[in-house]
Amino acid sequence: MASTTAMPQSITNTLRSYWEMTRPRVLLLVLVTGIPALFIGQNAQPNLALAFWILLGTALSGAACSILNAYLERDIDARMARTQNRPLPTASLAPNQALGMGIVLAVCSTWMLFHFGGRVAAIVGAGSILFYVFVYTLGLKRRTPQNIVIGGAAGATAPLIADAAVDGSLGPAGWIFFLIIFLWTPPHFWAIAIFRKEEYANADLPMMPIVIGDQATRRLSLLYTLAMLPVTMAPLFLGHLGWVYGATAIVGGTWFALWNIRALKAQKREVDWQVFKASVIYLGLLFAAMLTDYALGTPGI
Repeated sequence: MASTTAMPQSITNTLRSYWEMTRPRVLLLVLVTGIPALFIGQNAQPNLALAFWILLGTALSGAACSILNAYLERDIDARMARTQNRPLPTASLAPNQALGMGIVLAVCSTWMLFHFGGRVAAIVGAGSILFYVFVYTLGLKRRTPQNIVIGGAAGATAPLIADAAVDGSLGPAGWIFFLIIFLWTPPHFWAIAIFRKEEYANADLPMMPIVIGDQATRRLSLLYTLAMLPVTMAPLFLGHLGWVYGATAIVGGTWFALWNIRALKAQKREVDWQVFKASVIYLGLLFAAMLTDYALGTPGI
């Protein structure tokens, strides 16, 4: 269990610890997946100021999730090599500091989304925080190997927040982007769960590789990847995006599927680590292609 008191440190180091707890790389991915929904499939386009405040509110929502998760899982983090150097296990921050900051960010994000994006955006943002904290972290994480599958819904809400903030409702584009991230999440997290299998076992977490084995998990990852591929083509067939995005979705999706197949054949955890890294590259390129296609206005099918 992490210490309940923080080691004395400078204001700069304290702020750095808070920043680290927000998981900046995760926040970047949240923003990358939220930006396209501000523009694609919308009846009206937001100005830059409105887009900024919506994305900031979305980022604060994601930061609140990360910090509250770190507070609730500080005992787990202390037992895993990849997380034992985080601020709470190392006593860089006290648990009550993390809890307070998480609550403040949750309130600020909800207010910001309501003020600039409206009621539906605020409900989705607040709902994602509550779902992540109570359903995923407290309810599922330690009890079922399906934790990542169900909990992944909370991590896929950035497009829904952005979509609702522009039009005041949830449209097809937002739901498609949500579903892409939802289906992408299991192969992304299961790859690192295989690579870090012993650490998760030491933390008493029922991750899928521990419960059903590495190969069965790899097969599930491939199934989720294959299920995701036709969903990534939906923006093209619905006329939201054109051939630049469509080509990226086909090539990138094939590339990611081949990585899953390679891991299934190799049965080596080093390859699973490569799948994890490939998943991040793939999702980033996919959503970047959405923005590129939108900016170029390329024709669809």
